[in-house]
Amino acid sequence: MAFRVLIVDDSPAMRTFIRRVMDASGFDVGAYFQASDGEEALELLAREWVDVILTDINMPRMNGEELLRLIEERQIEVPVVVVSTDATAVRVNQMRMLGAKGYITKPFAPEALREELERVLGGASA
Repeated sequence: MAFRVLIVDDSPAMRTFIRRVMDASGFDVGAYFQASDGEEALELLAREWVDVILTDINMPRMNGEELLRLIEERQIEVPVVVVSTDATAVRVNQMRMLGAKGYITKPFAPEALREELERVLGGASA
């Protein structure tokens, strides 16, 4: 099953890097969608169905925390994996309390991203 993936990060270079890492990991992606912040992500989610969201935390206009709050508030049933440089236990717990199903710390190896996505999506990647 090919997955539809939304990558939310204010850095175009990081969005491209995440795509390359996902491709290198062998994760079966049928379509990529991109947003530069939470506002763009919510606009896209109103038009497109996705299987998983990978989001940064620190972004302009609407950050990852607010995005998670609104996903929960609007009852959007899409698992969210936070991709951040902040690896503190406080931050990880905070994001999980807001509804994140997974958390991966930058920088990361393709295998680490694949393992986290398989865990969050129930083991299916091909």
